[in-house]
Amino acid sequence: MCSLVNGRPLVYGRVMRSCALKRVPLGPALWGVLWTLAGCIPSDFDNLATTDDAGTAAEESRAWWQPMTVVSWQWQLSGALDTSYDVAMYNVDLFTVSAASIAGLQSEGRKVICHLSAGSHEDWRSDAAEFPAAVIGAALDNVEGERWLDVRSQATRALMLARLELARDKGCDGVEPDNVDGYLVDSGFLLTMADLVDYVRFLADESHRRGLSVGLTNAVELVDMLEPNLDWALNAECLRYEECERLRPFLDAGKPVFHVEYVESVQELESAAERICGAQARQGFNTLVKARGLGPASVACAL
Repeated sequence: MCSLVNGRPLVYGRVMRSCALKRVPLGPALWGVLWTLAGCIPSDFDNLATTDDAGTAAEESRAWWQPMTVVSWQWQLSGALDTSYDVAMYNVDLFTVSAASIAGLQSEGRKVICHLSAGSHEDWRSDAAEFPAAVIGAALDNVEGERWLDVRSQATRALMLARLELARDKGCDGVEPDNVDGYLVDSGFLLTMADLVDYVRFLADESHRRGLSVGLTNAVELVDMLEPNLDWALNAECLRYEECERLRPFLDAGKPVFHVEYVESVQELESAAERICGAQARQGFNTLVKARGLGPASVACAL
């Protein structure tokens, strides 16, 4: 007879308690034994995955990159990739930077984070045509060809999983999911903070399943809720908007904050850096001064 408790075979409880004490993850093979002993063979057994499996495995391995608070870095999303910066981490575009370039950076001891837009549709991306019209919303301000996505949609989430697969297959050490603050704007979808918290947790869980480090981009209102799920934060212009203090929970948890302040042209980098790097509010952050186009030129504040 099939005896279930909370959707699992009754025999689960005793075995799981024993395994938990010994930090033994229950993989698919052991689950098969448990279901068989209980006389229960679920129709979707081949795809069976449990929170306990994922959670225990995550605690066991922590197979993804979890940086310390101080990390030198370079962020470049446009132009020919300049690999000459002597830094510990590069943040590059997922689609335009090749697997060979990523491997080349890693061969020199650098970690590579791959940037992707998780909350917007960019009509120039190779997978743009795969997004159903129903999930594409209002245009982003001052960005041609980019529109907000309905992040609640399973279609959107399935396509983001494909992007995480691409990041893993290219060899990225982690991902930076951008545009996860659709609750702040008229996205065309009545998105709430709760929607975005759920979405970012989904992205974090799925990234970690694939051995990818993952951070929170901007969305400072979500820091307290999401810091435990993430490995670092990346923020643009918290000095300008007087919100750097809201990122402190990451530092308090021993996680880095990658921070950028923008200038309008590369000619302004050096003069702006003196003012930005001296700001007390950004102390403890890994700060770059960059032009808005996010080309190769940058000035890093002393760590």
